[in-house]
Amino acid sequence: MSLPDLGVDWLKAKIDTGARTSSLHAFDIVEFEQDDEPWVRFKVKPWQDSQEDAVVVECPIHDRRAVRSSSGHAQERLVVELLIRLVDREVLAEVTLSNRDEMGFRMLIGREALRRGYIVDPARSFLGGRAPREARRRNRGRD
Repeated sequence: MSLPDLGVDWLKAKIDTGARTSSLHAFDIVEFEQDDEPWVRFKVKPWQDSQEDAVVVECPIHDRRAVRSSSGHAQERLVVELLIRLVDREVLAEVTLSNRDEMGFRMLIGREALRRGYIVDPARSFLGGRAPREARRRNRGRD
């Protein structure tokens, strides 16, 4: 999958039908105001254990929500709207910003994004493809 508006050509994501909202690994999160509106600046790392490819993002804050993690802990998270390209289709999705540094996937795709015409086959993996070979070579050992 990719985040075309952010210049992120490939990102390892996991489909999570148990999650309502999608979630993106973000760090160095800073809130600020622009034209009297709340905005957020954060960094995205498409590859684990790599700072070289971090992308700086600035966008309006769409909402704030209490989100309960799989371990049962509630946490308030910022919500932004991002264009997600998944299996040759683009959808605008609400995405929470969270620390997923210890997780195997940089992003979770929740059911709200999927209800725009996707069918989930739990018996299959990587239906959207794997990272391009040159990206895998460049980032070998980082993910």
